[in-house]
Amino acid sequence: MDVAEVHDATAMGEILHAENLGLVAFGEGGPAAERGDFTIGGRIPTNPSGGLESEAHPIGATGLGQIHELVTQLRGEAGARQVEGARHAVHENSGGLIGIEEAAVVVNVLARQ
Repeated sequence: MDVAEVHDATAMGEILHAENLGLVAFGEGGPAAERGDFTIGGRIPTNPSGGLESEAHPIGATGLGQIHELVTQLRGEAGARQVEGARHAVHENSGGLIGIEEAAVVVNVLARQ
């Protein structure tokens, strides 16, 4: 994967979901974030849009906004947020609660042909 958009309704969300998607090993999300692996120019830029917290987490529109960001990235139209050479993207969005886990999760993989 070249770029990712994940559900980060909390500050820890980006790290947890990067681990859940296998972008980094379990327990390695924090160190990867500290190294800058998730930033533009890092190993796997994650949430170049700024993430849900920066967008006021618009609940129902969240997933659509994430997909829009990834399509913009794959088209090379993201301006200052552009991940150079992005050809493959992964999207994760989740919500609701059952106990301490998300009630629903959606994962999409996008590719530029």
